[in-house]
Amino acid sequence: MTPTETLPSRLIGAADRIPASLDLLTGPDHGRLALPVRLAWSGLTEFNVGDARQRLTLYRTLLDCGQREDIIRYVNATLLRADWPRIRRLTSRRLVALWERQLPELAV
Repeated sequence: MTPTETLPSRLIGAADRIPASLDLLTGPDHGRLALPVRLAWSGLTEFNVGDARQRLTLYRTLLDCGQREDIIRYVNATLLRADWPRIRRLTSRRLVALWERQLPELAV
């Protein structure tokens, strides 16, 4: 890559990874959860879903890197709604806008 070439946006395809409905999110609301290496290749790989800080890291990782199936499997709709105000402050505005456009109930 030459110095004048730009990297592709990490948001390419991000809208396609967002589930069609919060009702599809079937992730746990308590307990420990281990992400596969393809999602958590550095830092924490296992998260206590009941710990708000660890859950915030987990959900931000999934929103950034997870495929739709990962998000459906690991994210809990009730906890995401509760955590969304914090997530939206700590996540890319463009990614938050994509999520809120697809799932407007998060923007409330």
